[in-house]
Amino acid sequence: MFGYLFLGTTFGILLRSKTGYGVFTAIISSTFVYAGSGQFLMCDLIKDQVPLYTAAVMTILLNSRHIFYGLSFISKFKPLGKLKFIPILELTDETYSVLCFTDKDKADPLCMLFISIFDHLYWIAGSVIGSLVSNLPFDFTGVEFSMTALFVVLFVDQWKSSMHLPAITGFFSSVLFLIILGPDSFIFPSLLLSAIILIFAKSRIDGGNSESENQSVGKQVES
Repeated sequence: MFGYLFLGTTFGILLRSKTGYGVFTAIISSTFVYAGSGQFLMCDLIKDQVPLYTAAVMTILLNSRHIFYGLSFISKFKPLGKLKFIPILELTDETYSVLCFTDKDKADPLCMLFISIFDHLYWIAGSVIGSLVSNLPFDFTGVEFSMTALFVVLFVDQWKSSMHLPAITGFFSSVLFLIILGPDSFIFPSLLLSAIILIFAKSRIDGGNSESENQSVGKQVES
């Protein structure tokens, strides 16, 4: 709640300061776009009057990471039946992170559904708050850094977990493609490379664990 209220507030401030649009547009955007960093980008796209096809391509590239979010939760959302389309729509960065930790406790699919719904409501509420407070006489320079701060926090949480491989893989693949392709095109290929490496590593790790377990069972049988 605190994460998305703050980020939503930041979006509402940027939307009004960069485009002039107020509360109504903030609500509509946060309800139907609901793309986190995509909405931050949207403020600049509207401000610069970028053509729709350019906006579409840039948004797809920026939010291409959601493809990999969805792939990891296909089986977990199936028990919800027709309701599964709600958490699919609402699988954003923060929600994905929370659901990953919740999934470790084998949470009920309905629990995941309500987490997704409430996160969406927090984002909408934050957008409204941001749009309202943007009229106050304060200097809001630098608030857009909050999205970068979010990704830093997610990276640190991943690093604190028992497995460092995902964080290391994501970091080096991102740096590699950032150098090769530049800041506008590196996200999707770096995610693709990371996914391939981690899928291969998972099969090797699982295979090694299975072999160790078999050897352990064999020793117990022999004894």
